[in-house]
Amino acid sequence: MNNKNYYAILMAGGVGSRFWPVSTEAFPKQFHDMLGTGDTLIQKTFHRLAHLIPKENIFILTNERYNDLVLEQLPEVTQRQVVLEPAMRNTAPCILYASLKIQKENPDAVMIVAPSDHWIEDEATFSKNVQQAFDFCSKNNALMTLGIQPTFPNTGYGYIEFDKTSAEAIKSVSQFREKPDYETAKQFIAQGNFLWNAGIFMWSVKSVIEAFKNNQPQLYALFEGGMSVYNTESEAQFIEDNYPNADNISVDYAIMEKSHNVFVIAAEFDWNDLGTWGSLYDKLDKDSAGNAVVHARTLTEDASGNMIRTKKDKIVVVDGLQDYIIVDKDEVLLIYPKTKEQDIKQVLQKVKGKFGEHYG
Repeated sequence: MNNKNYYAILMAGGVGSRFWPVSTEAFPKQFHDMLGTGDTLIQKTFHRLAHLIPKENIFILTNERYNDLVLEQLPEVTQRQVVLEPAMRNTAPCILYASLKIQKENPDAVMIVAPSDHWIEDEATFSKNVQQAFDFCSKNNALMTLGIQPTFPNTGYGYIEFDKTSAEAIKSVSQFREKPDYETAKQFIAQGNFLWNAGIFMWSVKSVIEAFKNNQPQLYALFEGGMSVYNTESEAQFIEDNYPNADNISVDYAIMEKSHNVFVIAAEFDWNDLGTWGSLYDKLDKDSAGNAVVHARTLTEDASGNMIRTKKDKIVVVDGLQDYIIVDKDEVLLIYPKTKEQDIKQVLQKVKGKFGEHYG
């Protein structure tokens, strides 16, 4: 039986512009079946969380415009569970808002904050690590995070430095480190007490609200002003009026980097943040020439290392291309070097500038 004090905030508000042209502002990546498994990323994440957390206690945090998409893709969810942001303000304001709503409903809640676009294969081990964190957070005033064992000197993630001297599974965090350059990342890995920051957090509702009160008094005052209307019909109007006044600030910067009661568990499961076409390519099965294919039927000649995605059963013939992203979506075809995948955001802006907002 799932514990009624267990809650989740599933973060599903991002646009995922590096997955353009599949991911667009009108229909972002978390609502797509990116891996061709039959489930969208948000469906996968919801069902993973539901192994441990009662379905009715999983709140989906998203932008107003995605409300219908959430309800369509997660038929088990009621409108009460969809927490809507009227404006994009990064992760701290929406997490504080959802935490105050949960606290009003259940002051004994412990919760996880989880992005909707991560790929985790070993769901049993994920549940085990989250359970460890929940047990700790229900007894201690702690802000916790799941860190990922680095497999190479990645410059695309922030890092968590933990106390080297501890033999415990749950370690005290010394500091959070910004995304490093390559040489610094190599040093981090050589030191052995650094983990990738995956943006997965666990805490009691009491601890996280106290952290906001201490470290972000203005933000706390803004949202605490709505306590009397949260979970009532007047909530939407309060949020509409006040949410745009919130600072645009990440939860890492707002509370995690400023608090002294932060702990980390090194995750024991495989993890991929599916942030780019290249990270998706890494997760997928490949043919004998190293091409990763989603939905398409392919005829390839002298073509290797390509990421190919089309609508179901489209025939794609590729000759003489190495390490390219080939994505066909409605009226957009992208053929782009994998080495430049970080530039897709800029390409999208150029396309919108030349052909109109409709294409993004």
